[in-house]
Amino acid sequence: MATCPSCDTSDAVANDPGAAPYGNFINYYSFNPPENRLSLIPATLLRDLGYRDGGDEPTLILDVGCNSGELSVALYKHLVEEPGQKSERSTVHLLGFDLDETLIERAQQTNPLHSNISFIQLDITEETNQLQEYLSQQSCSHFHLCLCLAVTMWVHLNHGDLGFLQLLSRLASISHHLLLEAQPWKCYRSAARRLRKLGRSDFEHFKTLKIQGDVAESAKEHLERQCGMELIQSFGSTTWDRKLLLFRRR
Repeated sequence: MATCPSCDTSDAVANDPGAAPYGNFINYYSFNPPENRLSLIPATLLRDLGYRDGGDEPTLILDVGCNSGELSVALYKHLVEEPGQKSERSTVHLLGFDLDETLIERAQQTNPLHSNISFIQLDITEETNQLQEYLSQQSCSHFHLCLCLAVTMWVHLNHGDLGFLQLLSRLASISHHLLLEAQPWKCYRSAARRLRKLGRSDFEHFKTLKIQGDVAESAKEHLERQCGMELIQSFGSTTWDRKLLLFRRR
């Protein structure tokens, strides 16, 4: 879940997984396992949204800031696989990306579903050419479902209010549905405090951010007012008190 050209995988970050300044935790799923999200997301979600597996056209899922891929794989199996069904026959495809090359290499090496799940290194704040190329290869104009889970804070801290809003706009422009988990403001303070404890420089934009307080509400307002999306469902909050909000294009 990285969003900065510099990827820190030092011993200090490994020992304090909350101190990674760009969200590129090397052991993220050891302290936030996939089940924390999957328990809230219905296994019928794709069908509920009108997407049918096995049809003539593929159904595309995008996982933004996929880290080492454990959640990507677990979510795919949660939404697609049924007892006795082989994933290789599915027309649902998931593309996960992260900025951290080491994490992507790990995701690629441990990926059990190469026919349906792919991982690439990408900085969403820089360009989306690779995403457009992927869509073109699949003969699709948009991803049917985009996952942006616990990523917004890292873009916000490292790229400011503008970067935060640009991320939302960019994802909305390439997605039919967007499942968003935005970290609350208390997480920003905790991340900054952990950096200071390690004697590192503070986040460049932390003290100048104007979007504070209920960050999820700010994201909702931007998506609805500026991006042509609407909130259609809330799946409640995770064990870390983060809302899972589902938006769709109007």
